[in-house]
Amino acid sequence: MNWARLQKDKTLAHVVPLAGFMIVMGVLGIVVGEFDVFFRNHSDLPWWRRDPDQWIYPLQTVIGLAMLGFWWRRYDFNWSPKALIIGTIMGAVGIGFWLLPTQSYEWLGYASDKEVPWILAKLGVQERLDGFDARIFGDPARFDHAADWASLIMRFIRAAVVVALVEEIFWRGFLMRWLLDREGNYWKQPFGKPSWLTFGVTTVAFMFVHQPIDYAGAAIYGSLTYLVAIWTKSLGACVVMHGIANLLMGLYAINTGKLGLW
Repeated sequence: MNWARLQKDKTLAHVVPLAGFMIVMGVLGIVVGEFDVFFRNHSDLPWWRRDPDQWIYPLQTVIGLAMLGFWWRRYDFNWSPKALIIGTIMGAVGIGFWLLPTQSYEWLGYASDKEVPWILAKLGVQERLDGFDARIFGDPARFDHAADWASLIMRFIRAAVVVALVEEIFWRGFLMRWLLDREGNYWKQPFGKPSWLTFGVTTVAFMFVHQPIDYAGAAIYGSLTYLVAIWTKSLGACVVMHGIANLLMGLYAINTGKLGLW
């Protein structure tokens, strides 16, 4: 295999990291599911069998970082102070919309998900308590073990760094250009060139790769990211926006117990 040739392929650089990231997660998820008798949620089992996410997520993170590092020179982020400021502000705004439904659950005073009207439940008004929890090595009520902190830090690196990069490199860096000139040299298309086609496809596709409960938030967030892309002409701004959003969502989930958000 000609690794130097692969490394120079700009299309592979923008497509493979996200595809590989998702394939790793999917394959390992299937393996764990098929051997459910081996992976059971019993406290007497070793941590890697009791909670496979504790090693699946870090492995996925390391593989994602390796792919990004391999193709790093093929990315044009167009960093600028203005773009970074815009990305930071819009990341906070965007994740605010994403978190609004589950926060509304608290504001409206529901005691259980069963009390939520059907239409509100579809919009994401749910308690969202079940999800990844790094606190399996020490006291489950708090982070008091070095392994808990290591697991949590890797989870944040995955969400705020790797996910932000692989998704924005694909959605905004590749797909928006490809849709503008599918049969020609789409790399000649300038980053952030607006069209209704790119807006519709990238926003809907971004929405559908998330859980149905997050569709409303993802649609709004995806629309705002598209606006940032055409406003700043900076892929870096989109990456920063995504990273800030995921960082804030993780902090919110940890502090509220709404671990189903991530």
